[in-house]
Amino acid sequence: MNKNVVLTLTGHDRIGLIEEVTNVLVKYGGNVETSRMARLGGEFAMLALVSLDEKDLAAFEKEILALRDGGFQIILVGTGDDHKEKYAGWLPYQIEILGADHEGIIYEIAHHLAEVGINIEDVETTTAPAPMSGTPLFTMHAIVLVPPDLSFHQWSDSLEEICSKLNVTVEVAMVK
Repeated sequence: MNKNVVLTLTGHDRIGLIEEVTNVLVKYGGNVETSRMARLGGEFAMLALVSLDEKDLAAFEKEILALRDGGFQIILVGTGDDHKEKYAGWLPYQIEILGADHEGIIYEIAHHLAEVGINIEDVETTTAPAPMSGTPLFTMHAIVLVPPDLSFHQWSDSLEEICSKLNVTVEVAMVK
């Protein structure tokens, strides 16, 4: 029987790290179901949902945790199976935010969404220099789940107001 585990690994970036981690997974018949991996300021961060047979879980865990000897921080967490049931009937939306970077953008957006009962499923943020001026531009891409009884205009209009105060643009679209 397969078991899903969230693997979090962080540490100093080096060539071959992804190959080394996935080699251990493949060795035990496992698979990466979904992942995010990035070099962040010289450090490497991996967040992955992996699946492998329960009988191989202890051996996989022992071998993957041995990477701690190389200075990596590793956390393994078994997943619960109630997510689909808990959010059954909720509506997925994509939110795109763009504007001049400044403190508090992520907080204000996350605060508003939590306040109205919206669950953030996935979020990615970046900053990059604007092409002409070099001003740092903030970009946020998020997937959220909205309760079926929450009016689209109720939450999206207030999100637009918040974004206007933050001097950023927002686009909201239903995920198909």
